[in-house]
Amino acid sequence: MAGAYHARRWYAARVEPSLFALLHRAFHEPGTAAWRRVEATVYALIGLSVLLLVVELALGLDDALVQTWLLPVDRLLLWVFGAELLLRVASFRPPALGFFQHSAAGRVRTHVTGRVRLLFRPLILVDLVTVLAVVPGLRGLRAVRLLRLLRATRLFRYSNPFTGLARAFEENRLLFAFGLSLLGVTTIIGGLSMYLAEVGQNAKIESIGDGLWWALVTLTTVGYGDIAPETGVGRLLGGLLMVAGLFNLGLFAALVSHALVNAVLGIREEQFRMSGYLNHIVVCGYDPGARLLLDALLAEMAGEDRAIVLFAPGARPPDLPPEFTWISGDPTKESELDKVSLPRAAGAVLVAPRALLPQQADANTILTAFTLRAYMKARASASRRARPLYVVAEILDPENVTHARTAGADEVIETTRVGFALMAHATLQPGTAEVLGEVASVGHQSLYVGRLPGDVEPGPFEAVRVAVRARTGVLIIGLRDGGDDLLNPADDHLVGPETRLLYLASEACLPQ
Repeated sequence: MAGAYHARRWYAARVEPSLFALLHRAFHEPGTAAWRRVEATVYALIGLSVLLLVVELALGLDDALVQTWLLPVDRLLLWVFGAELLLRVASFRPPALGFFQHSAAGRVRTHVTGRVRLLFRPLILVDLVTVLAVVPGLRGLRAVRLLRLLRATRLFRYSNPFTGLARAFEENRLLFAFGLSLLGVTTIIGGLSMYLAEVGQNAKIESIGDGLWWALVTLTTVGYGDIAPETGVGRLLGGLLMVAGLFNLGLFAALVSHALVNAVLGIREEQFRMSGYLNHIVVCGYDPGARLLLDALLAEMAGEDRAIVLFAPGARPPDLPPEFTWISGDPTKESELDKVSLPRAAGAVLVAPRALLPQQADANTILTAFTLRAYMKARASASRRARPLYVVAEILDPENVTHARTAGADEVIETTRVGFALMAHATLQPGTAEVLGEVASVGHQSLYVGRLPGDVEPGPFEAVRVAVRARTGVLIIGLRDGGDDLLNPADDHLVGPETRLLYLASEACLPQ
């Protein structure tokens, strides 16, 4: 079998005309030089044809310039588009040819069926309808060429909705074929029945076409009113078709919601990428068990004009509060981090997935931290930031704290160890866990970090503490000098101008 396959490949390479191979590369192998040249030419011709259409509509069909120059050039362009479509279909190589062994008749059948299926792809159908405008009676179809611009759009980077719609139609073509077949059968049966019931008694129904038109208008609930049944049987048929039309509408609504919604919702990702969001917080990963984290973020950021973006795989959870923006994606992939405008974000919070074992969850968190840092390092816009992106990571296993810091996390929260430590300490020192919980949450005497007020001189800790207390009413409990934190320092410990103060207050009072 393998020998026969390689023999066919060798035969195709030797016998297949070089012109066919060149055309195949030009029309069906994106990225090649021939393909880029063909696409550039087609886009230029599309732009020219749209310009001609606009000028024609502005001047009017009776204008001498339109009749003498624009219409002949437009017709020539349509023939060029027709030749391009013909070459695209003729150079198509059905994948089944290289996968199955075919007889001579089977190869011919595969060539024909493969090309017919190609013609029914949504974007190719647009090209086909455009070319049909060559027929004088179908000149109105020239406006459809505007849809060809959808092939050239570069506005969307991650989820082009037009491509998504085309893919949705193609992937669900059996469902749409079923719906359209049901509509067609119902229209034919209803139209023929109405014709047989009303012909000779209804002046507005003189042919089968009139009956089919009435049936289609009735089924789609449009109801132009140009044709109405006059006999009792006709009215009965009309009632039945009205009810059938309701079922048809429900069927197509279900098809659209099933096949197209996800393709269109991808626009939200592009909307956020192209928006002016700045100084927002990105929460990487979503876990229902970490819902309290979201509530705490809302409380901490109350009154601040900044967004909180949840970035995780899958669809938006139905119970997620509307205050949060949901972007679907994988934070461990650099290629998807543009979706959340990470270079313009203030910080990132990495939430551990609690559905996994602690080691697996921490491995995902560490990989995410490493990916964020690698992404920021590679972006030129990140180098213009006044402050680097601050990354807070949740770690479940204390053994992985060092790994998370090495991967790029600025602050690591050992939620499991902290929780157990509070429980153990509260056992011997009742009430301490509750007090520390209030210190860690907003709305109470919470812990903040700030700098010396402008009217307080640096000096010994005790003098600084008293001066700050007298001016602001806050309680300084420690110092942060460089990367080291010192709680309850000695009274004579010197506080420099760059030393940060750890203090308790009901809100942030000292300069940041």
